[in-house]
Amino acid sequence: MATTRTAHTVWEGNLLQGSGTVSLDSSNIGTYDVTWASRAEQPNGRTSPEELIAAAHSSCFSMALSHGLAGAGTPPRQLETKAEVTFQPGEGITGIHLTVRGEVPGLDAEGFASAAEDAKKNCPVSQALAGTTITLTAELA
Repeated sequence: MATTRTAHTVWEGNLLQGSGTVSLDSSNIGTYDVTWASRAEQPNGRTSPEELIAAAHSSCFSMALSHGLAGAGTPPRQLETKAEVTFQPGEGITGIHLTVRGEVPGLDAEGFASAAEDAKKNCPVSQALAGTTITLTAELA
């Protein structure tokens, strides 16, 4: 069964001086301010499309890795994933780096790195971002 999640943005003004709000409609957990400065300079309490992509990617990757590890008979005790999305004004998103640290009883570092690479390649968000260079650092706790 397919699911659809929604968000919407209301933007006022031009790119450089304007501002907007992005609302997470499906979950109804909040509305967040967004500006060009929060995207291209410092966040200053506001979000950006890249931060939202990082949130989506880190959670999707963690789910995919957890599923793969459990399917291989080595379910994780804990996974901590950070996604860093790099944005260059005038160029766009220039790369994403995932860093995962896991507690996985019964699995060695090589097996963990292999499972992490598979999750990076196959998680739905990675696949949606296939036009972007995605790198990975994986280590056991």
